Order: sequence, then structure tokens, then C-alpha cells
Amino acid sequence: MEMNYRNKIMLAPMVRVGTLPFRLLAAEYGADITYGEEIIDHKLLKCERHINDVLGTVDLIEKGTNSVVFRTCPEEKSRVVFQMGTSDAVRALNAAQMVCKDVAAVDINMGCPKSFSISGGMGAALLTKPELIHDILTTLKRNLDTHVTCKIRLLKSSQDTVELARRIEKTGVSALAVHGRKVADRPRDPAKWDEIADVVAALSIPVIANGDVFDYADFERIKVATGASSVMVARGALWNASIFSPKGKLPWEDVKREYVRKSILWDNDIKSTKHTLKEMIMHYSCLELSEGKGVIKSESYADLARLYGEDKYYEHVNKHRLFCGSR
Repeated sequence: MEMNYRNKIMLAPMVRVGTLPFRLLAAEYGADITYGEEIIDHKLLKCERHINDVLGTVDLIEKGTNSVVFRTCPEEKSRVVFQMGTSDAVRALNAAQMVCKDVAAVDINMGCPKSFSISGGMGAALLTKPELIHDILTTLKRNLDTHVTCKIRLLKSSQDTVELARRIEKTGVSALAVHGRKVADRPRDPAKWDEIADVVAALSIPVIANGDVFDYADFERIKVATGASSVMVARGALWNASIFSPKGKLPWEDVKREYVRKSILWDNDIKSTKHTLKEMIMHYSCLELSEGKGVIKSESYADLARLYGEDKYYEHVNKHRLFCGSR
């Protein structure tokens, strides 16, 4: 399947956030390409692929626990990117082969600075292992028909980042996403758009710029500043997914309720939905107020539906599921 990485606005991968309902929400508002949350190869290899006839989805379900590790649907097949955490080429390939027919691309996470990733040799730990990066990416490129990409952070110097980016380009990847922060940087530290520009100038493949995009106008600002082919947004989309709309952001309350409705519709993991709602609330308000406390106390979608005045919608979805399940 062909995918164009130029002049696109994208939802960045976000752990526990980038599940099916949030990806569809972002796409509804205008995101061209949507990345799923990072999933570790070990986890995926414990899964079995199931067709969910009731929801109309493809589910990767963990054997033993029956928990849904990854859920997608035909509606997003042309734009969804499966992001994987890995530190081994063969294991990455085995995992990617389980999902590659259901997604538009497979992306390798080379930028996560969290201790869990780094201690496992994944994420930002790969940045200091160019030979392993080459092994992983070339193994995937040789054996998959799907697009292969990766996402990195900045290295200690711009020269080091450019050198690594050039090595990545030689593996034949379709595009490279660059988060304009170094491993030690915190989210509050300004993204270094000038260092992304250095990477863009050195490569011929599309470069996707990531960092400090909080309004629709920022998509053009970062493109102009960096020369990047496309732009990716994480926190700006988490706080209000309608950032992708050229008409401007919708009220946060409307976006939040639409997310709840989509989470109910697609039977998203309740813990994931609560996590995302809490992240939204903490940006605009406080978890100590009534809404935050209500989300924390909610144990089911019936609870969340009551909290957000979506009782009738919840009942309608459940009736439809019972009908589909009984056919």
C-alpha cells in the first residue's frame, strides 16, 4: 500500500493514548496519518490475531490474559502506523509480520527516554547503536512489503544527529521522524527546530518534524523553520485533538465527550480511556475537582457515560452489540 509522507499532519505515538478511538478522533478532525502507541515486540509475540465480528475490528489479543494489545479497523488501514519497541532485528521482524497486513506502516521507536525502554535496549538506547539500528531496519525492509520508518531524538551534537540520520536513510526507510529534543531534555524545554533543519538539509527522504506544536498555525511555522516534509504532534493533540482542524480548535468539552463516545463505541480498554481523560483534565483543570474525581472513581463505561451525560448513547451501543452478537 502506497503512503505519501509529504505535506502531511500526523498524530504522534503516545503510550496509553494512541489507541483506536483516539486515532479515529484525530483523523476525524484532519490528521492525515495516525501513529499507534508504542508496543513492545515481546508483547506482540504473545498475541494471536482475531477478527472481532461484533466491533468490525482486527484485534491482537494476548494469550492467557485475553487483553487487547492492539486494535485496528479497516477505516484506518490506509493511514495507521504501528509503532514498535525493539532491540533485536529477528524479533522485530517476527512481531511486525503479525500486524503488517493490517496497517499502512511499521515504525521503530528510537526516541523514548523512559527507563523501561532504555533498560531493555529499546527506544533512545538505540541511538548509540548505529549497527543495531541498521540491522533492525534493513531486516524489516528486506522482508516486509509495508512501509518502514523510525522516530529518533536529537543526539548530543547536531553533527552526530545528521550522521545517524544519514545512516538511517541508507537502510531504505520511507521517512524519518525527528523529535527536536535530546534524551535528557524535558517536555518543558523548548524543541530545537534548528537542529531538525540540519537533518532535513542532509537527507533526501521525507523528514517529519516533532516538537512544540500546540495550534494549527504551528504546523506551518515548524515546516517553514525546519524545511520538514511533514509535521507530527503529541501533547497538542492530547490536550485537544481538534488541533488538526484548519477551522480552528473546537471547545475542549466537545472534543472530550466525542472521545468518550468513540471509546464506548470501540470498547477501548477502560484504563487507557481513564488515563487519557485524566491527562486532558490535568492540562485544563485539576483532578481534585468533581470531574477528575468522577473519572478516577469510574469502574466501567456505564460510569463514564453517566459522568459525561452519554447514558443514552451507551445504551444504544450496547443494544447494537447484543444484536450483532446474537446473529
